[in-house]
Amino acid sequence: MTRRRTSISLFSGIAGLDSGLHKAGFETIFCAEIDPNARATLKLWLSEQKIESVVTSDVTQVNPHHLRRDLRLVPGELDLLVGGSPCQSFSVIGKRDSLVDERGLLLFQMVRYAEAFMPKVVLIEQVKGLKSAQCLKKKKGGVLENLVRNFQNLGYTVSYEVLRAADFGVPQIRDRLFLVASLEGKFLFPQPTHFPGTRTEVCGISFDKQLNPYKTVYNAIHDLPKPILKGQTEYISNHVDVTPNRDRERINGVPEGECLARQFHLPLEQRQRLNPKKDTTKFRRLAWHEPSLTLRGGEVFYHPSENRYLTPRECLRLHGFSDTHVLVGPIRGRSGSVKTLDQHRLVANAVPPLLAEVLGKSIVSQFFEDKRHTCAKRCLIVLSSTIAIGLPKISKTLGMNSDSESLLCSKLNHT
Repeated sequence: MTRRRTSISLFSGIAGLDSGLHKAGFETIFCAEIDPNARATLKLWLSEQKIESVVTSDVTQVNPHHLRRDLRLVPGELDLLVGGSPCQSFSVIGKRDSLVDERGLLLFQMVRYAEAFMPKVVLIEQVKGLKSAQCLKKKKGGVLENLVRNFQNLGYTVSYEVLRAADFGVPQIRDRLFLVASLEGKFLFPQPTHFPGTRTEVCGISFDKQLNPYKTVYNAIHDLPKPILKGQTEYISNHVDVTPNRDRERINGVPEGECLARQFHLPLEQRQRLNPKKDTTKFRRLAWHEPSLTLRGGEVFYHPSENRYLTPRECLRLHGFSDTHVLVGPIRGRSGSVKTLDQHRLVANAVPPLLAEVLGKSIVSQFFEDKRHTCAKRCLIVLSSTIAIGLPKISKTLGMNSDSESLLCSKLNHT
């Protein structure tokens, strides 16, 4: 039986990262999540999976050196440290207070725990705004630069890349930055397995032979029955419609895939003060045959053809969660600031499990499998990268003519 590798999870949320990494062969031995509803959801998932994991709330109140001793680990024994700290400080949507905001400083808890455990690999998820976030010296990109330097000072080789969830089979256009720090060398990020329908080939290699089309909203939710209203018995967990009557009235007449702000044929009373340039995600219907837009904490998208919000279960489907993954906590009908996270926000904050699984399997194949096979696999990853970006730059460097380039494309296509 294959040994399950150990992982520690910080800012665990509803187990988006952990559930995907579990399928990739990792066993979570410690979790930390401060929001009570997310933590209750996390505990329920751990129980369903029969995973015996220590669960706490505040990562800042734990001494990682004491924790390592309590878990009976020596430095370097832990396989993987993972986490996705709060993103509001770095998001281009928010104020971007970066490290001035105490939530921004939580990112460096990953370094504090890495210093104590010295895990073989560290995996971090953040919004792509981290790439340009200013440090305290106002240097653009300074936060990420400091984070990388901290890991390098511990002996890690650091790689980071913005990945689109839809490129890996998640029915959602969701771009997030992932950072991998390893004691075993540079991590090569996996190449996309899915593509948008507008692209048909790269370097003469047809995508229909190499990749699959994007998963759509229809693929994800079309088979769900009509949701129940709040207060009725749930036959499908979290599939509850809480849309206020006034919001049903306002979304009425908005076409599939469109937003209310740009429907100038509708009465001004219905559109109110929505700005057609800025408010394109408010009162927004999703399109059936496209991936969902990025699910966000402060807003809930509308069903493609019904005058209602998406239910939390539909949001879970759009994130790639299993129907057995059950949310704990209230469902609120309006956006705004809250002390604890409601079900829609719980999902919006999560990492899609499928993407976590893909990354986990790549980490395993590059750093944990038999070393005799590692070199060959890494060469194949580099080769797939070449296919994804095309060969013009490489062929120019090698001095290849067009006939040689076409021949190489042909060989790659039949590999």
